[in-house]
Amino acid sequence: MKDYIEERVLELAKYIIETKATVRSAAKKYRISKSTVHKDVTERLQELNPGLCQEVKNVLDNNKAERHIRGGLATQKKYKRKHE
Repeated sequence: MKDYIEERVLELAKYIIETKATVRSAAKKYRISKSTVHKDVTERLQELNPGLCQEVKNVLDNNKAERHIRGGLATQKKYKRKHE
């Protein structure tokens, strides 16, 4: 794995853990695709740092469990703005 990819993987992992970020928000911040973020923090990070990978997995699992709530809030906001 190239050095710049390793740096990006570790930086993404730290960002996701510190901010409890979603894959989508991390992709937006680092201007890369969601697929790249996902591959970085699931496959590549496992090779580099399995412990850090588990921490990221915990955050992503939590985000996945809560996504229906975020979706509902987004819809609520959308219709609230529409009626104002």
